[in-house]
Amino acid sequence: MTEERRPVPDGTVVLTFDDSVASHATFVAPLLKKHGFGATFFITEGFEFSMDKTNYMTWEQIRALDAAGFEIGNHTRRHAAVPRQTPEQLAADVEHIERQCATNGIARPTSFCYPGYQTSPAAVKLLRERGYRFARAGGARAFDPVADEPLTMPQVFDGKPDSTLEQFKAAVAQAKDGKIAVLTFHGVPDLKHPWVSTEPAKFEAYLAHLKAQGCRVIAVRELAPFVKPKQP
Repeated sequence: MTEERRPVPDGTVVLTFDDSVASHATFVAPLLKKHGFGATFFITEGFEFSMDKTNYMTWEQIRALDAAGFEIGNHTRRHAAVPRQTPEQLAADVEHIERQCATNGIARPTSFCYPGYQTSPAAVKLLRERGYRFARAGGARAFDPVADEPLTMPQVFDGKPDSTLEQFKAAVAQAKDGKIAVLTFHGVPDLKHPWVSTEPAKFEAYLAHLKAQGCRVIAVRELAPFVKPKQP
């Protein structure tokens, strides 16, 4: 019996957060729970993750995000650009986060985020072989689950210091006619990477808009019913 793809309800929005920033645990997650929103947190041990526990989450905090119902995704061990890695290097970086999840009682990730949004055919092949269903890349358009490859899924919004509420509203408005608005954030704030930081007050305004619009705000893994499974 063939599994059928479900139609996408208008207002379907995916929230994603990159780079294991400490504010994901201390500020973002409690606010999401308050609104009843889902999200995916893409975990890397790159940058200064192992040394700087002021600006980066601990694995205990990541485990708590998982226990709270959020999705933990794979953003690789070193946050290296995948086109510049050998297949062996990429496999090792991906597998490391999988092992860390297993060690901490977190399910093996099925969602991936490309460091720096750079993709490669070899990376897509490796991810598919390892059982990943989705991989978020860059871009500035809504995800079409009929036409787009789920392992190079585009984002429609990438939160930056100069991003505006009007830009956010325009991005969310694309979540209609079978398309899904995948929204990307880094830290709220991200003190180590200010060029991708979002101010807390601005982020609160973004979430208030999602709530006012009645959006269904979910994690990446919850997109599975809307994508027809690939035939073996």
